[in-house]
Amino acid sequence: MRAGFEVELLAPAGASRLDLARELAARAGGSVRRRFHVDTEGSTTPGVRAFWHLTPAFDVLDAAGGPVCSLVDDTTIVADLDATAPPRPGWYRVVSDDPRLLRLVERHADPAEGIGSVLDPVAGLFGTRVREVRGVHRLDDAAGASIALAAPLPGERERPCEVVTPPWADDHARRLEELLGPARDLGFTVPAEAAVHVNLDAAPFRDVRAFRHVVTTFGERRAELAQRFGTNPRCTRLAPLPPDLVELVRADWEDWASLRAAAARTAVTKFSDVNLTRVLGVRPGPDVLEVRTLPGAVDGDSIGARFAQLVDLLRPPPGT
Repeated sequence: MRAGFEVELLAPAGASRLDLARELAARAGGSVRRRFHVDTEGSTTPGVRAFWHLTPAFDVLDAAGGPVCSLVDDTTIVADLDATAPPRPGWYRVVSDDPRLLRLVERHADPAEGIGSVLDPVAGLFGTRVREVRGVHRLDDAAGASIALAAPLPGERERPCEVVTPPWADDHARRLEELLGPARDLGFTVPAEAAVHVNLDAAPFRDVRAFRHVVTTFGERRAELAQRFGTNPRCTRLAPLPPDLVELVRADWEDWASLRAAAARTAVTKFSDVNLTRVLGVRPGPDVLEVRTLPGAVDGDSIGARFAQLVDLLRPPPGT
C-alpha cells in the first residue's frame, strides 16, 4: 500500500534538525534546501486565539534533485526542551495573527535570509519599513496595523525534528531505516510526546464500505487499538472521532457522494485518531487519510511492523 510517514524525533542538546538534513544529504550525494514550515501556536494575547508562524525547515534532495525527506518543527514537542535556553544564532520564526498575511510573507520572503532582512521584500509591498524593537523585527502597514514580525527562536526549538517522507509504494521499513539509522548515529531520540503518523492515499477510502469500516474501527475500538499499537498517552493532538460521525455511517447509504456530504457536516477535525478531513474534502492539503495513533520510534523495523498491522486493520472484512 502506498504510504508516507511523519516520524517525530529530537536532536541531542547542541544539535538541530539541520545537522540530520546535512547528514542525509551527504549519504544520498544530494543537497539541502531551506524553506519555511507553516504551523500554529497558542496565544496569550487577549482577543487572539492563535498565532501562525513560519519556522526553519529543510528539504533533503538526492543527487538527481528528487525528494528524500523533509525535516520540520513540531510545536507539540516541548517536554524534553530547556525552555530557558537562549536563541541559537540564525534560528528565528516569522509570526502573524492572520494566516492570509503569513501566506503572503511565505510567498515573498527568502528563507535563506537572516532575521534582519527576511521581511524586507514584504515591506516593499506595503511601502513601509521593518522596525527593530529589542531584537524583534516588526513589519506594520502604513496605518500601523501589524503584518508580521520576525523573532529569535528560544527554548531549543531547533531540536524538534519531524521527518516527513514522500509516499512510497513498497519497502517501507527499509526506506525508513535509511533515514532513521543516520538519525540514531547522530544521537537523535524519541521525544516524550512523540507519535508516528501514516499518510495513505485518500482515493480508496472514498467508498461507502471502506469509509464505514475506517470510522467504525477507530470510533468503536479506540481503547483496543491504543493498546494494540501502544499509542503514546502523552500525545496532545489525538481525540475520538465525533460520535455523530460514528452513528452516521451505520445507516444504509446508497452512494459515496451522499455519505460524504453528510459526513462533512459533522464535527470532523484533523486532530483525531484518524484524520478524515481530506478524504471528505473539508480541509486543503495532500490527498490523504492520516492515521495519527502510532507511537514514536526511531527505527524502521518497528514502524514497518506496526504499519503492516495497520494495513490489515484498514482492509474491510469480506461481506461488510
